[in-house]
Amino acid sequence: MAPLKSLEKEHPLIDSNFQSFCASNGIFSDFLLHDLDTLIALADNHSTSQTLKQGIDQLLSIIDALHPPLLNGLQLLEDAQRNKHVLSTGCEGIDVLLGGGLREGQLTELVGSSSSGKTQACLLSASTVAKRKSSVIYLDTGNSFSPQRIACFVGQSSGYVFDNQVDHIIKKVLDRIICYPVFDIYQMFDVLHQLKINLRSEVMESDQHVRLLIVDSISSLITPILGGSGPQGHALMISAGFLLKKLAHEHNIAVLILDFGTIDHMTQFPSHFTSYSKASKEQLTTVAKLANNLISIPRLIQDWNCAVTFFHSHCVFQDLVTWKTIKTAIE
Repeated sequence: MAPLKSLEKEHPLIDSNFQSFCASNGIFSDFLLHDLDTLIALADNHSTSQTLKQGIDQLLSIIDALHPPLLNGLQLLEDAQRNKHVLSTGCEGIDVLLGGGLREGQLTELVGSSSSGKTQACLLSASTVAKRKSSVIYLDTGNSFSPQRIACFVGQSSGYVFDNQVDHIIKKVLDRIICYPVFDIYQMFDVLHQLKINLRSEVMESDQHVRLLIVDSISSLITPILGGSGPQGHALMISAGFLLKKLAHEHNIAVLILDFGTIDHMTQFPSHFTSYSKASKEQLTTVAKLANNLISIPRLIQDWNCAVTFFHSHCVFQDLVTWKTIKTAIE
């Protein structure tokens, strides 16, 4: 095992006080060679016993993360039922399409052309989750985060309450949404690694557990590095997807990323992280709303002969009717 001092930077609980305590008991690197029960009993005799025991737990969690135990199918099912909940996006139609909403422990990719409402869906999801007393991490790659829009969503969903109550709720919601401006993929890696450190070190307040991570949008970060013939861009793209999925799984976070895509001859749907398979058109009748507007997909098909293809976590309008035509009809 690495010297304890080398862990201090990424794990604040393993500070100089904890290292001195371990050194006084002959521990510098081989932590597991010592009796943990005896070590905890010795920690109880110190004035900072609570912090020392948290440091012991921190070291054990580091070891577990590096060497996770093997789990059988029943244990995985129990973990999913106990820890992997579903978060509402705030839009009934999208929730129905996703089978209840955004699932913790999974990555959901929202793909569409420019000005198709992707950011609005993210802002609505962020406001909905934050209103339910959970924290949201919002990585903004295009300066598109709008606190005014968040306030508007919260005000609309608050019902008939007094103005001062609405203002209080809006302040609480905005306080739970942590927005990071990110303009290249290396900045995103830095933010995600720091988030991983904070989550492992339990720096976040217990009543503000991070449950949703949004990347708006991944295209702005991935596209510049995919140019040229070198393999570096693809390697970074794979690393980004792996890190996002690992954060989602290990910390029970729902990850929502936006991507830019277009339909090519009604068959191809470009995406950086997700593979797709078509679903039956009977699923069309299960969606009651689209983009938070009271307009049904069956009506779009009947009135405008609009072709719709369902993918995992996606509903794609193909080029028989453009989004611009649909948007004009809604307005």
